[in-house]
Amino acid sequence: MKKILPLSLILIASLILGACASARSAAPIGNAGGAAPVMPQEEMFAPVPEAAYDQSATSNEGAGVSATSVERIVIQNADLTIVVSDVKGRMENIQVMAQQMGGYVVSSNLGQSYTGDNVQVPEARLTIRVPAEKLGEALEQIKKDVVEVQNENRTGQDVTAEYVDLQSRLKNYEAAEAQLEKILETASDTEDVVSIFNQLVYYREQIELVKGQMKYYEEAAALSAISIRIVAEETIQPVVIGKWQPQGVALEAIQDLINFLKGFINFLIYFVILILPVLLIISGVFYLVFLGLRAIFRLLRGKKPKKEQSQDTSVEKK
Repeated sequence: MKKILPLSLILIASLILGACASARSAAPIGNAGGAAPVMPQEEMFAPVPEAAYDQSATSNEGAGVSATSVERIVIQNADLTIVVSDVKGRMENIQVMAQQMGGYVVSSNLGQSYTGDNVQVPEARLTIRVPAEKLGEALEQIKKDVVEVQNENRTGQDVTAEYVDLQSRLKNYEAAEAQLEKILETASDTEDVVSIFNQLVYYREQIELVKGQMKYYEEAAALSAISIRIVAEETIQPVVIGKWQPQGVALEAIQDLINFLKGFINFLIYFVILILPVLLIISGVFYLVFLGLRAIFRLLRGKKPKKEQSQDTSVEKK
């Protein structure tokens, strides 16, 4: 068994090295297409069963895939800022447009912003995905009938080389997986079985990661992302300083006059209905009190002279 071990390991190592060689030229986007972690030496070079030697002669066909045999894969994205009179209405129209084109809304947010005069106005941000072949049409519909397009940016990223590299790595990983499965079928020693099983788990994990990265490239190239910022028209209106508008002053003066007349009439109504009767009642009470006091005072003054006169008459008789 130890004599066969080097040949089996050389075969498996050649498959893996062929997959990793193309990865040095370009690193794919995202973690899914990252380089495979380094296996411990004792796990990578574990002994394999001797009985599997005659089944280990497999060619490395299909390990390399030419970039010319694959369609160009370009990820196209766009972002723009538009100024509209109805922010919420335009946001809803864009969402409907994305669904009608066969795309979908990734995210949407309706918030608030402020003008130069510190006036609160709505502002929206959303991201949609539409089929890549309809990207131009979608941008034209988004910009249709807007007040202003403040900025527009369209980008493209060619990931064909990265995609071809992932295809090569996937084929090599699958070939290594198939070879290890064959070796595992004939393995009898427990230590060999555990070692081969660990390697199978590792390669199957790498296969899933590569497939995930390839799927990301395919979906990103098929559906373009558009990020839109929707701004209210009020935010771009210029601030007017020192502009005199007599018609506005006249309207304000008329409004002030109307307000004064309304207040004056309201005062007269309250005065006639409430204040005047109260004043009359209070005045009548005070007048009656005055008459009573005056009568009492006159009565007292009338009695005093008669008493003095009677005293004078009695003095004269004596």
